[in-house]
Amino acid sequence: MGSQSRADLIIDVLTREFGALMAVDPSAFRRKFRKMAASPFAFYRGSASLFYADLVGDYRDDSYLDERTSRVWIHGDLHAENFGTYMNSSGHLVFNVNDFDEAYVGPFTWDLKRFAASVALIGYSKALSDDNITALVRTFAGSYLTELRAIALGGDDAIGSITLANAAGVLRRVLQRARLNTRVELLAGQTTIDDYERRFSLGDGVYEVDADAEARVRAAFDRYLGTLPEGTRPVSTNIKDIKLRKGVGIGSAGLPSYNMLLEGHTEALENDVIIYMKQAQVPAVARWIDDERVRSYFEHQGHRTAESQRALQANADPWLGFTELEGVGQLVAEVSPYAADLDWSDVNEPEELTGVITDLGRAVARMHSVADDESSHDLVDFSTEEAIVAVVDKDEAGFVRHLVEFAHKYGDQARDDHQDFVDVFRNGRLPGL
Repeated sequence: MGSQSRADLIIDVLTREFGALMAVDPSAFRRKFRKMAASPFAFYRGSASLFYADLVGDYRDDSYLDERTSRVWIHGDLHAENFGTYMNSSGHLVFNVNDFDEAYVGPFTWDLKRFAASVALIGYSKALSDDNITALVRTFAGSYLTELRAIALGGDDAIGSITLANAAGVLRRVLQRARLNTRVELLAGQTTIDDYERRFSLGDGVYEVDADAEARVRAAFDRYLGTLPEGTRPVSTNIKDIKLRKGVGIGSAGLPSYNMLLEGHTEALENDVIIYMKQAQVPAVARWIDDERVRSYFEHQGHRTAESQRALQANADPWLGFTELEGVGQLVAEVSPYAADLDWSDVNEPEELTGVITDLGRAVARMHSVADDESSHDLVDFSTEEAIVAVVDKDEAGFVRHLVEFAHKYGDQARDDHQDFVDVFRNGRLPGL
């Protein structure tokens, strides 16, 4: 495909994916696209829609897909920067996949390919050789399959969740950093105390809400409470303050989000809790999967996002739920003090990268395995680990080789696409901006 026609495809896909939101808030998308222009990896992060257009187009390959492995609950945007810590409902700090905004039911290989290509991009940005990148993708595939087989055989040899009890090296340091965080520090950064009561601070991207908007948000909050699991339902339900935030990140550009400050479980101000209610969007992967059973399973996109996170994340955030606001699906969850992302700038040498990617492969295997016939959800009604192991066992060497080849090929493609995108954007060819 020539550069000009590829540039036109990039324009078409991005316009189809973001056109409606771009029309509402073009300045937010100018900021988003400037962040995407910063590097090939930043572009790759923000262009999942293009990735999936390629997987059903020029890069289509169904070699390891059958009726079951095409219907696995997947993350949908599994790149190397979508991992971090969270405090689970059992009170344990866990390092795992995060950000489930793009989760859906589809081919398991799509998650693995998206991650493998991101490894190639990170490796290239760190000036690693092609042989080093090949070794890292092989490491990921090997640890994924080893953990998945262990789970399929009953779990006795499975590593399980990555916690302070079993983490080592870089990931242990991330968990230890998260453990040092406190709710007091989070509250101090986002709130002030006036006349002996805590309120949100106003600042960049934080806005007051009028009485009508506040009433609508409070009504949506009341509906949200009914979506929380009975056993872990929090007790803090008194809203002390509400503010509007506008998404400014690569993934959240232009999306409205309301932050709510809740009374803590005591009158002490350090126990207050911040939760957010954000508008959920159609996941990029869903535009390329024609499955009415999956589509009709969800009430709206907020329901899909919350149910996906519960399905894919063992012992998810106890505040995780969903609601509707003015007819639009919303995701609701806590702004957690214990969230810490893996900083890839701290991981540079092949030995360190190998250790991290080994652990991430295990985490992805665990994620794919929990949302199946043994979970509380009936959308995926078979053992995903057994189904995936069965198709891979027919030719494991070929499967690993397939992932390696894809990682290199699509890493090259993403670097070329980044340059095309920069040229398109800087020359005013994206409509509406």
